[in-house]
Amino acid sequence: MDFSGFDIAIGALALLVLVLLIKGIRTIPQGYNYTVERFGRYTKTLSPGLNFIFPFIDRIGAKMNMMEQVLDVPSQEIITRDNAIVGVDGIAFFQILNAAQAAYQVSGLQNAILNLTMTNIRTVMGSMDLDELLSNRDAINERLLRVVDEAAHPWGIKITRVEIKDINPPANLIESMGRQMTAERNKRAQILAAEGLKQSQILEAEGRKEAAFRDAEARERSAEAEARATQVVSEAISKGDVQALNYFVALKYTEALGRIGTATNSKIVLMPFEASSLIGSLGGIGEIAKEVFRSEGTTGGRAACLCEPVVRPTDN
Repeated sequence: MDFSGFDIAIGALALLVLVLLIKGIRTIPQGYNYTVERFGRYTKTLSPGLNFIFPFIDRIGAKMNMMEQVLDVPSQEIITRDNAIVGVDGIAFFQILNAAQAAYQVSGLQNAILNLTMTNIRTVMGSMDLDELLSNRDAINERLLRVVDEAAHPWGIKITRVEIKDINPPANLIESMGRQMTAERNKRAQILAAEGLKQSQILEAEGRKEAAFRDAEARERSAEAEARATQVVSEAISKGDVQALNYFVALKYTEALGRIGTATNSKIVLMPFEASSLIGSLGGIGEIAKEVFRSEGTTGGRAACLCEPVVRPTDN
């Protein structure tokens, strides 16, 4: 089959259009943005989906990942304000917000973010004491995030998080910190023990105070009762009642004998005394009791039996 020159021209044109379509149509995956350069100059940014560029005039420049990315910050040694050398590593999260700025404002984006983060870690943590580094990690992360994000903003980058993973002091410093922690715990234990002893002594003193007060009150009441009894006996004697005197003497006499009998330095006491005096005193006690019951109108054999003790002296 013979082809004319027109048929060949039509076929060549169709092939050219097909090549142009293939070269000009670009499909951008989700999560990415592509920059377009025309004769080497940035013109626009292609968003995810189906896009068209002019073939042989435009070309794809940079393919930028717009998703949040993780950057591992390697370990480095820093010197704190109190001259302690510690090893620190971390992690940074960032996201590209402007593909054109990230592509054309800085060369080597991830390397730039990494060096920026490491430099600011040394700056921020080097201005703090070791105790602050170990106890204020959240404050360090917040300061690092603010400083690094501000520095990366012209690159079209958003630093979403900066975290310090590990802080590793030297071995001798860890040992010193352990001894310090042990001493602090011993100090707190001693303080608690002293506080407990103080409270115990206070309670014991309060108990002695209360006991002394009770003893004094008991002695006061006993003295009042004895004074009252002495007054009653004195009044009876003044009225001519000899039996009251016999009762008082017998009471004191028996108390003295009881104390002699219960003494710890002797078991047997041989002491001559006139038994008839004690018996007479006991008889006086019986007479007093009889008069008391008679004055109260007490009758009956039981009362008389209780009030008249029978005392038979034995001949020794």
